[in-house]
Order: sequence, then C-alpha cells, then structure tokens
Amino acid sequence: MSADYYVRLEQGRDKHPSEQVITALALVFALDEEGTAHLRELARPAVKRPRAPRRPERVAPGLLRLMNAWPNTPALVLGRYLDVLAANPLAVAVNACSVPGVNQVRMVFLDPEACNVYADWPTIAADTVASLRATAGTDLDDPRLTELVGELSLKSEEFRRLWARHDVRVKTAGVKRFRNPMVGELTLSYETLSVNGAPGQLLIAYHAEPGSASERSLALLGSLIAADTTPDDRRDVARPSAARRIS
Repeated sequence: MSADYYVRLEQGRDKHPSEQVITALALVFALDEEGTAHLRELARPAVKRPRAPRRPERVAPGLLRLMNAWPNTPALVLGRYLDVLAANPLAVAVNACSVPGVNQVRMVFLDPEACNVYADWPTIAADTVASLRATAGTDLDDPRLTELVGELSLKSEEFRRLWARHDVRVKTAGVKRFRNPMVGELTLSYETLSVNGAPGQLLIAYHAEPGSASERSLALLGSLIAADTTPDDRRDVARPSAARRIS
C-alpha cells in the first residue's frame, strides 16, 4: 500500500478499500478482533435510511423481576449510551454509579465521587469510552451520541484524550474493584449478556470469588440492605423513575 493511497483513505477520497487493505491496516495498527470488526464497519457502512425517532429504552418487566430475585447477585441493565436503565438493590449498594437513570459515562468523568468508588479509575475510564464507541458502532451522527460526546469533550480533558484514541471494546467479562463505604473494598468479577429483543441493552451481573473476603463482604452488604428495605423499596430501585442524573 502506497503512502499516497493511505492519504486518500484518511481524507475519505477512497471509500471502497479492499479486504486486503483492511487486513493490512489492522495489522499495522495492531487491532484486536473487535477493533478489526469496527474497522470493517467503518470501511463498509450500511446504506443510511431516514432516521426514525428513537423510542425510550425500557427494560422488560420479566427481566426486572429476575434481577430482583437475585438478592446475592448485583445486576444492572445498561442501554445503548451506557445509561443505567435498571439495577437491583445490591447493585446500587455496591456502586453509586449504578443508580437507575444515571449515565455511567457522565458519572465516571464528571462526578468526583467516581474516583473514590473505582479503585482502578484510569482503567475504568478507558474501558467506558471504548465500550461507548463499541455500542455506538458506525452511527456517529446519532443526535444523542453527538450530544453526550460533545458535552463530555467540553467538560473533561481526559474524556477528550480517550475518545481521540478510537479504542473499541465491548464489555464481555472482567474484574472490577469497588471501594464501598459500608463494607470496604470489593473485588468482583462481571459477566455481560446481550438482552434479546432489546438491541443495545446489556445485562451485567457481578459475582465474587468463592471463599474470598469479597464474597463475605458482599453477603454482609446484602444482609444490611435487606434489613433496611421493603419489597416496595426494592421495586422502586429497579425502575428508572428512581433515577438521579449527572448534568
């Protein structure tokens, strides 16, 4: 591939790169599987149709009931723009960034408390931006995404830096460390599942290593909040109407 051809690609003067060119670029930029897939989407975008108004993202009642039936498993549902659409009581108790109605990207970059909640804040910040870019896909003209990215770019230098890196990473599984005011530090693994029938929605469930200090602390936290909440309280926590927002 010549330097002149690469310049044409960067400037958008060649809109139909071959598969060989895409593969070569992925190798040069050391892209992983997700990054390469994103590059292919950018190189061969789908034909744009008139944009229909987006319906408000809602969580199916059955999924809400399922989450609330997990008293020992923190669980939440994220939407396309990483809004917390629903969370069970234990998820809210573990992480103040998981209150329904909160946008996790705004919370991570604009709320000083996020640095206290996440023991590995720099990693969380990078993963959050990469996840937002992954869920957005090639629809970078989406008005809600444009508004969110514009706001954060104005208010957070770190967000601007990370967004400019063009990292793409879907949340699938991993480990997070939380600093909890009630039980101290928690090290929890998480699993992420796509919600069938609700494009863009992700169900995230946390669990502790069996026999670990975090497992005991999570059980203690669950017993503490169970003593302080009623069934009606638990239903309210899972609903978006219980939201607080970061502006």
